[in-house]
Amino acid sequence: MSPRRKRIILILFVLAGMGIASVLLLTAFEKNLLYFYSPSQVAAGEAPSTRAFRIGGLVMKNSVQRNPDSLEVSFVITDTVNTTKIVYDGILPDLFREGQGIVANGKLVNTGVFQAQEVLAKHDENYMPPEVADALAKAGGTYPLPENHKSK
Repeated sequence: MSPRRKRIILILFVLAGMGIASVLLLTAFEKNLLYFYSPSQVAAGEAPSTRAFRIGGLVMKNSVQRNPDSLEVSFVITDTVNTTKIVYDGILPDLFREGQGIVANGKLVNTGVFQAQEVLAKHDENYMPPEVADALAKAGGTYPLPENHKSK
């Protein structure tokens, strides 16, 4: 076999290996992404039912219910158009309260309830997670957005 032919075969193997590695890397990356959905998107069936995602909205007033025998808490979030019930078993952030914006990571369970693995609350009175603010703006809700928010 000529040296030129050996080089061409080597280059083809290297390119094939790089292609396979790229496909595997992108597949693993895609599986680990957490997409954001609003309660309206969840109600419309746009959210995945088999994998984890993020959901965000405002915690509705008088919706927080705590189980006195455990750390389980349930509450309802809204984007001012639709609502989603969230159940979380753990310690909520100190800044969690009714009427504020939150983002939760987790999955939908069979009953249409969102089972959260993590709940994140806003930092201060002027901050709202960008995903939540954008979802509220897109939903056309009447909630007053923070002055520093710019909708895309």
